[in-house]
Amino acid sequence: MPSFLAWYILITLLGWITFPLTHRLFPALADRGYSFTRAFGLLIWGYAFWLSASLGFAQNDIGGLLLGWVILGGLSAWAYFVPHASRPTQLIEWLKENKSLILSIEILFLVAFALMAFIRAANPEIVGTEKPMELMFINGIMNSPGFPPRDLWLSGYSISYYYFGYVMTSMLAMFTGAPATMAFNLMIALVFGLGAIGAYGILYNLLAHYPLPVTNLRSKIENRKSLIASPLLAPLFLLLVSNVEGFLEVLHRKGLFWREGTNFWTWLDMKELSQAPSLPLGWMPDRYLWWWRASRVVQDYDLNDTFFEAIDEFPFFSFLLGDLHPHVLAIPFLLLGVGVALNLFLGGWRGRIDLFFGQLRIDKAGFFVIALVLGGLAFLNTWDILIAAGLIVFSYALRRVREAGWDWERIEDVLLLGIPAAITAVVMYLPFYIGFDSQAGGVVPNFMFPTRGAHTWVMWGTLFVPLFAYLIHSSWTGTPAHWLKGILITLGILLTLVAAMFAIGFVASKFKPEIVEAILQSQGRDLNAFIADSMRRRLSYVGGLITLTALLIPSFAFLFGSAGKSSDISQDTPQTNGDERSNGMNSRSSMGFVLLLVTLGTLLILGPDFLYLRDQFGYRINSVFKFYYEAWILLSLASAFGTAVLLHNLRSAARIIFGFLLALVLIVSLMYPTLGILTKTNNFKPLFGYTLDDFERVQRENPDEAAAMLWLRSAPDGVVAEAIGGQYSQFARISIYTGLPTVLGWPGHEGQWRDNALQGSRQHDIEILYSTPNWVVADQILRRYDIRYVVVGGLERTAYRLNEAKFNSFMKRVFQQGSLTIYEVP
Repeated sequence: MPSFLAWYILITLLGWITFPLTHRLFPALADRGYSFTRAFGLLIWGYAFWLSASLGFAQNDIGGLLLGWVILGGLSAWAYFVPHASRPTQLIEWLKENKSLILSIEILFLVAFALMAFIRAANPEIVGTEKPMELMFINGIMNSPGFPPRDLWLSGYSISYYYFGYVMTSMLAMFTGAPATMAFNLMIALVFGLGAIGAYGILYNLLAHYPLPVTNLRSKIENRKSLIASPLLAPLFLLLVSNVEGFLEVLHRKGLFWREGTNFWTWLDMKELSQAPSLPLGWMPDRYLWWWRASRVVQDYDLNDTFFEAIDEFPFFSFLLGDLHPHVLAIPFLLLGVGVALNLFLGGWRGRIDLFFGQLRIDKAGFFVIALVLGGLAFLNTWDILIAAGLIVFSYALRRVREAGWDWERIEDVLLLGIPAAITAVVMYLPFYIGFDSQAGGVVPNFMFPTRGAHTWVMWGTLFVPLFAYLIHSSWTGTPAHWLKGILITLGILLTLVAAMFAIGFVASKFKPEIVEAILQSQGRDLNAFIADSMRRRLSYVGGLITLTALLIPSFAFLFGSAGKSSDISQDTPQTNGDERSNGMNSRSSMGFVLLLVTLGTLLILGPDFLYLRDQFGYRINSVFKFYYEAWILLSLASAFGTAVLLHNLRSAARIIFGFLLALVLIVSLMYPTLGILTKTNNFKPLFGYTLDDFERVQRENPDEAAAMLWLRSAPDGVVAEAIGGQYSQFARISIYTGLPTVLGWPGHEGQWRDNALQGSRQHDIEILYSTPNWVVADQILRRYDIRYVVVGGLERTAYRLNEAKFNSFMKRVFQQGSLTIYEVP
C-alpha cells in the first residue's frame, strides 16, 4: 500500500507539473492535453534522464533522476511564463471552466490504477512466458553503474532491445524505493491507468468536435453531461472489451452445439475447443489455462496441414497475463501519439518551417513534439513507429486537404513532414540506435497463411459490430461519400498487396533459389502446384477478406467524401461547451480522423495475410502479434466513437436495435475478463494473501536461493556464474533477481536480440567450469569472462555433473545456506 500511494502521488505530481506544457503544446484539443499530462511528463522525464545518463552528464541514480525533473520543470516554466497566445491567465481560466473534466480524469485514473493493482496483488507471480526476462531488464537497469544499461544475460554487453519502458519503470522504482519485483506489478497497474485516461481523452476530444444538437437549456445540460460520460466508452473498448473466445469457452463448457463427428466446434477448429467438452458439463471454464486460447484464435496451417502457431493478443489478455512486454508498456505512449496526430489534424501547431526542399506548415514546437513522440515509440516498442508515423503524417495531409483540397501536393506534404521528423527522431535517440541490433530481415511474401473468416470474426467481431453499425448509419443519414473512389482505392490496395506478394516471391526465386526450393520441397509441390494450392486456400478463406474489404470501402468513400476543402471548419481552439462546440464546427473534424483510424487499423489486419516481416521464427507469428495489437488500439477507439455517436443520435426503433446489439457485444466481450480475473485470482482468494512483491513467493518457495539473492544484492558488483538452460524456465534466476550479470542467460532470447555468434562457446564453457576437476581449466574460464561469483545450488547440481572440490580448494566460500553455496574468486 505505501508503494502504491508513492507511485500514485509521484505520477500525479508529474502530470500537474507537465500540464502548463501540454496546455501550450496541444492548442487544438478541447482538453488541452490534460488527459496526456502523466504520459507526456513521464516521456519527457524519461528522455531527459536517459539522454543525460547516456551522454555522461548524469549518473544512474537519484541525482540523475532529479536532473530530469529540473529539465521537465524548466520546460513547463517556459510554457507558463514566456509570452504566448496561451497566457497564464488562460490556463487558470481553463482549469476553472473544466472542473468536471479534471475531476472525471482524476477519478478514472485512480480507479483504474487501483483496480489493476488490486488484481495484480491477488496474483503477483513473475513466472512463465517472458515475465522473467522483463524483470531482468528492470533489475539490470536499476543496477547498471551507467548507461547504456548492461545486459544481465550476456556479461560484458549492453542491452540490445527496445528498453525505454523498462527505464521508466526503473526510474519510478528508484525514486520511490520500490524493489524491482514490486515495481513490475505496479507498472502493469500504472500502464492500465494511463491507458484508461489516454483513451478517455482521445474520445473526449473527438466528441468535442462532433456537433450535438442544442435546442434548449435542457439539451445543453444533457450534452455537457454526455461529453463527460460518453468518453468512458473508450477505456471500456480498449482495455476491457475482449474477443469472442471467452464466450465460446462458456458455450463449449456447457456442451452446446457439440455432437460426435462433424459439429460446430470441429468446423471452427480452435485447438482445445475442437475436443469434446469435459464432464460433468457446467458454465465455468475449468480447463487448465483456458484463458490462454483467447490469444491464439488464428490457426495457421501450411499446405500439408502442419500447424504453425500465430499470436493474436489484445490489451486485456496482456493485463490478465501480467505481461510487461514492450507492446504493453507502449500503450499510453501510442495513445499519446494518437493525441499528437489529432491535435495536428484539428489545426494545432500552425506555423511555417522553411526546408531546403519545401515548406512545412507547422511550427517548430509541434515538429519537435512529433519527433520526441515518434522517437520515444521506436525506443519503447519499435513496431509502433510505422503506425504512429503513418497516423501523424496522414493526419497532417488531411488537414492540408481541408485547407487546399485534394492534390498531388498532398504527397509532398507527407514527405515534407515524414522524412525530417524521422531523421530528427533518430538523432534525438541516437545513443539507443548505436547499440541496437535488430533481428528483422526484410519483407517476406505470405502465400500459405491467410486468416479464415471465422477466426477473423472471433478475434474482431466485438469491435466490428459497432464499426459496421456506425458506417451503415453514416450512409443512411446521407454523409457525403465518394463510393467510386472508395471502391477503386480498396481494390488498388488489394491488388498492390497481391502484386507485392508475387513480386517479392519472384525476386526470392532469382536471388535466393535455395530458400524457395526448400519451401517447395517441404510442401511436396512444384512451383505451379504450390501457387495453385495457395490460391485455392485463399479463396476458401475469403470470408475474412470480404469483411475487411467491407470496412475499407465505406471508410475510404466517406473519407474522400467528407474531407474535401472546407472553409466552415474552425481554425481556432475548440470550446468544450455543447453550444459553443457546434458554432463553426461540423462532423468532418471528428469523422475524418476516426475514418483514418479505421482504415489504418483494418490495413494492419489485412497486411499479414499477404506480407510479413522476416525474423528468426520464419513465418508470420510476430507480424500478426504486433500488427493485430496495434489494430486493436486504433479500432477500439473508433468503435467507442461510433458507439457514442449512435447512442446520442439514434431514435425509436433504430435505437432499440442498436441497444440490443451493443448489449450483446458487451455480454459476449466482457465474459472473458470477468471469468479470466476470477480464474487468475482464485476468486480473489489468493492462497498466500495479497501482495505486489513477487519476491515473497521466491522466499516462500526456495528460502535458500532467496537468501543468496539478498546477499548478492548487497555484495560488491561482479559477474555471476550459474547454470545455463532453455528459455521460459528457471535458468538465469540469480541474475534476474539480483541485477548482477551472468555469463549467459536464455540463449534463445539472446539469439533474437543480436548475432548468435556473440554467444560463442559460453554455454559449453560454463558446463566445463562446473564439471571439470581441473582447476587450471576452470581458472581460465573464470578469467575469460571476468567471473567473480560462482553459484552452486540445486539447479547447477541437476544441470551438470558437478565437481565442487576445486571450488572448495581454490575459491572463497562467501555464502552458505542449505544446499546453496556461493564462491568468490580470490
